This record gives sequence, C-alpha cells and structure tokens, in this order.
Amino acid sequence: QVQLVESGGGLVQAGGSLRLSCAASSLAFDNYLMSWYRQAPGKERDLVADINSGGTTNYADSVKGRFTISRDNAKNTVYLQMNSLKPEDTAVYYCNAVHRFYRTKYWGQGTQVTVSS
Repeated sequence: QVQLVESGGGLVQAGGSLRLSCAASSLAFDNYLMSWYRQAPGKERDLVADINSGGTTNYADSVKGRFTISRDNAKNTVYLQMNSLKPEDTAVYYCNAVHRFYRTKYWGQGTQVTVSS
C-alpha cells in the first residue's frame, strides 16, 4: 500500500524557516513526479512546487526565491525548504506523487504550517 507521510510543519514567526519532508513507501519513487501543494482555509489546493526524477523543478510565482524543493531518490523522500515565510504561506501542505507515464496519483495526509505576523 502506497503511503506518503509528511512531517516538519509547525508554527513559525514571519521571516522564519521550516523544512517539510515527505517519505514515500511502496512505490517506485524514481518513476514519480513529486510535488508539494497547499490549501488555505476556504481556498483551493494549489501547486507550490514540483520536481521530476531528474531534478528539474517548477515553482509557483508566490514562492520563487523563498522555497526550494529537492528529492533524495535513495531515501524515497522529497523536501520543501521554506525560507522568509510570510503569514500568507499559512496552509495545510500536502505531498503528491504522480507516475510519469500512467499518471497514477497519491496524496499524503497533509501537515499544517502556520506563520504568525
């Protein structure tokens, strides 16, 4: 059974940093595009960043220059380093995996990030 388990969320002051981790199990990690999404209360779930197995990355404009996505294929883990956090970054952050060919999709349970002003 495929599992994506996020960790690293919490409460931080504006300007601070957090590092999210997502550990994947029971899937061929190298074959998946890994992404981070976020959903604030009353809003849609939006893409934050993604990274393919080769390390090519893509970021939402709102986080460019502040967030960095990375992956360790040997550890089946994807990370999101978040710097210069703003109150508007407050959301539940979700890990997502999509198979590169079959487009099979999996979601983690989410981790709360709260940025106080």
